[in-house]
Amino acid sequence: MTRTTLLDPTRTGRHAADLEDSLRRLIVGQDEAIQQIVRVYQTHVAGLSPIGRPIANFLFLGPTGSGKTRIVEATAQALLDNPKAIVKIDCAEFQHSHEIAKLIGSPPGYLGHRETHALLSQEVLNQHHTDKMKLSFVLFDEIEKASDALWNLLLGILDKGTLTLGDNRKVDFSRAMIFMTSNLGAAEMDSLVAPRLGFHVPVLSDARANAKLSAQITRTGTAAARRKFTPEFINRLDKIVVFKSLGAEELRRIVDIELELVYQRIEIAAAAKPFVINVTDSARELLLREGTDLSYGARPLKRAIERLLVHPISNLLASGQIRRGDYIRVTSAEGSTAMTFMRDAMESWEVARRAA
Repeated sequence: MTRTTLLDPTRTGRHAADLEDSLRRLIVGQDEAIQQIVRVYQTHVAGLSPIGRPIANFLFLGPTGSGKTRIVEATAQALLDNPKAIVKIDCAEFQHSHEIAKLIGSPPGYLGHRETHALLSQEVLNQHHTDKMKLSFVLFDEIEKASDALWNLLLGILDKGTLTLGDNRKVDFSRAMIFMTSNLGAAEMDSLVAPRLGFHVPVLSDARANAKLSAQITRTGTAAARRKFTPEFINRLDKIVVFKSLGAEELRRIVDIELELVYQRIEIAAAAKPFVINVTDSARELLLREGTDLSYGARPLKRAIERLLVHPISNLLASGQIRRGDYIRVTSAEGSTAMTFMRDAMESWEVARRAA
């Protein structure tokens, strides 16, 4: 008798599940982007990625500060343990066709041939490979600012996974994830969201209305991309992902993530005289007030944390006001625009850790 087992194709493997967990700890409010990255990585791990093409070709659209570049860094951090393990091309530097020589190098016989080193050589592409993980992450930032020459260059990379350098060497992109970011359509998307956003008001309470708004934002961003890029370019993309504007609740979660990163920096910097720091709810509210600008996403929030928290702590450390085993409590009075730092000397480091 044949025994039939119902299979579950929605389950992912352990490696893809670990990647998803890591991304969800670092990225807020961009579930679709996380799902798409995890999906192509699972396909790659299973050995089913398309032959002769990059592992994935993504175009990320959305307002500034919504996390387009951050999610690429988070993916590199999760898989290569280094958020800077990215080959980043700032497309604003390639607005003229002759500047493409910086990417592929000058052909032999041209003036400066030996001094021009291609930014997209195989050595550059493979520089962050490890024994266990041979993946490359290539980011073309603000792709809409590039010249037509760069877009034409990308057609071959996105379709065939190869690039021919000026000296006729071939570069293999079959182990690369290609990410392109753009702010195309951001103004139109903001106009859809702005009337519904408020610092003390949730974006929308109705799930159906949320889904409708999300679909409208996606259509707006995709339409902007189709107006800008040729059909040949669009057809070579695996997925266009539209990042949503961050609301008040997402920014609150980002405060927690950014503060955890600050704690890690403090732990490294103050290893010789460890101390505990506790940022209270009142201080977090100040960071949100000073760092919330829904038009610019999370970037003002990061600057507020540096200005109001990191810089004062660096002064306290440099002036010797913080000692080993101290418990530093950070608060803010109602209506204040500054942090208050208070020290409670404790008997031991362990007691201080438990108090925090």
